[in-house]
Amino acid sequence: MRLRLLAVSIVTVALASWLAPAAFAQGPSGELPVADDTVPRTADGRPDLTGYWTTQTFTPMERPDYLGDQAVYTEEEFELLQQQLTVDGADPLARFVINIGDAEERERVLDQTHRDEEYVHYDNAIWLATRVPKGLSTRRTSLVVDPPNGKIPPRNAEAQARASKRRAAREGLDPFSDHLLRPLSERCIYYGYNGPPLQPPSYNDVHQIFQTKTHVVILTEQNNNPPRIIPLDGRPEISEKIRMYPGDSRGHWEGDTLVVSTTHFNDITAWQGSSRHMQVEERFTRTSADSIHYEFTVEDPHTWDVPWSAEIPMVTTDGPVYEYGCHEGNHDIRHILEVYRSMEKQGLR
Repeated sequence: MRLRLLAVSIVTVALASWLAPAAFAQGPSGELPVADDTVPRTADGRPDLTGYWTTQTFTPMERPDYLGDQAVYTEEEFELLQQQLTVDGADPLARFVINIGDAEERERVLDQTHRDEEYVHYDNAIWLATRVPKGLSTRRTSLVVDPPNGKIPPRNAEAQARASKRRAAREGLDPFSDHLLRPLSERCIYYGYNGPPLQPPSYNDVHQIFQTKTHVVILTEQNNNPPRIIPLDGRPEISEKIRMYPGDSRGHWEGDTLVVSTTHFNDITAWQGSSRHMQVEERFTRTSADSIHYEFTVEDPHTWDVPWSAEIPMVTTDGPVYEYGCHEGNHDIRHILEVYRSMEKQGLR
């Protein structure tokens, strides 16, 4: 959580420069990214992914409905959105504003002074703004690039039946009555955007990458799981009996691109409604001194009838990354249950 230190006029120029490689250097989906001459390399000649990277963006995973088939913003639309999203005082958590088609309404909602009076929260612009404020990281209207409509494919019948079974199991239960009914994120167990695949969180969106000849390690700033250690030595997959929230990753190099395949997810993760059979392929290509072209493809025939893919620009940022101790001073679960037990004794539940 870093305070914004630059004036808006200076920040706008800096942001344009910061976004240039990510927003304009990438080709259309399917075109392989290319590393330029500024890419640092390791002693064995591989592109060096080491460093601090951010995926912060207002670009949504799925294309806003009002844009229809428009895959890319015009330069004028892009410039207007950047000005609105990065203006001093804008709420970094208001990611939903990108779905508002009316520019004046979008600007009004971004201004925190217009929030509903019943919404009690601190000033997000003070606590969550970064040195380079969050804007759009690409002229694409969605991070999803395949299917071409910019939408995650609909869940198939098997996935819908699985979701219905979960809902039925919770039917009639008060979500505050038992710790197992509270969300995984609230219980500091798992955040869906930690990946794989990586996705831009609302805040604390820095990833630190370590790299050796035999391993790549990804430490995500806001994460409740250990750093992801990805072996590159061709070792076999773990036993099918072992299932984990972040799955089990294996990596290899294809030219200048690090390809990471992840399987062995558990039955609880259910990312985007997925099953334990989900497979994720991530591709990291350092295209310049300050950018990584990151893309992922998700395949799970038990959830979607077709695979789907997304691209998320990663750009350099400042370190260090501090520990995200979710349970440090976090007594929410205990207090929630204490209040509920008290209400039960009073006959209020």
